[in-house]
Amino acid sequence: MMNGDIFAPFNELASRLLPVLSVGDGAHDLSHLIRVWRNVKEIQRGEGGDMEILAAAVLLHDCVDVPKNSPMRSQASRLAAAEATTQLNALGWQASRTHWVASAIESHSYSAGITPATLEASILQDADRLDAIGYTGIARCFYTAGRMGSSLYEPSDPSGEQRPLDDAAFALDHFAAKLLNLAEGFRTATGRSIAAQRHEAVHSFYVGMLQEVG
Repeated sequence: MMNGDIFAPFNELASRLLPVLSVGDGAHDLSHLIRVWRNVKEIQRGEGGDMEILAAAVLLHDCVDVPKNSPMRSQASRLAAAEATTQLNALGWQASRTHWVASAIESHSYSAGITPATLEASILQDADRLDAIGYTGIARCFYTAGRMGSSLYEPSDPSGEQRPLDDAAFALDHFAAKLLNLAEGFRTATGRSIAAQRHEAVHSFYVGMLQEVG
C-alpha cells in the first residue's frame, strides 16, 4: 500500500489521480512515479518552479500506456497530455494551469522530440530521464527488453561496430543507441549534475559487460 505522504504536500491530488492511471508495465508503475517525484523535488530545490504543477505533471505523465514497441510510441506523451487535460478539467482546475501541466507532459518524452517550453517542463523532462540512467535505468532497460522478447546482445558483434544498432532486438544496443547519450541533453543545471553521476554507472556497466561477452 502506498504511504499517503509520498506525494506530500499534494496527497489529496495524488489520491484523486492515482486510481485513474493506466499502468502497463513495471518500468512505468507507481514506483516510477515515486522516483520521478523525488527527482523533481531535488531539481526544484535548485531551480525553483511551481510544485503543484510539477506534482500533477509527475502523476499524469505516463497516464496513457503505449508499449515501447508500439508504432504509436512517439505519440505517447501527446496522448498522455490530452488525458491529463481531461482528468484535471474533471477536478475543476483552471484552464491555464491545466495547459501548463499538459505542456510539460507533452514535452517530457525522449521519443516525442519536443523542446520544453517552461521551467516545469524542463524539470519534468530531466526528472523522468534521470530514471532512465544510473542503476535504475540499467534495471529498467533489461526489464523492458524482457517484456519485448529481446536478446541480451548480438553474440558476433555485441558493441555493434560492424552492424546497425538494433535496440528492439538486443538490450545492450540500447546503451549505445540511447542511454549513453542521455546525459548530454539535460535542461537544468541541477539535472545535469545528477545525470553526470548516474551516467558513470551506465558507462561502467556497459564497458564491463562488453569485456565479459566480447
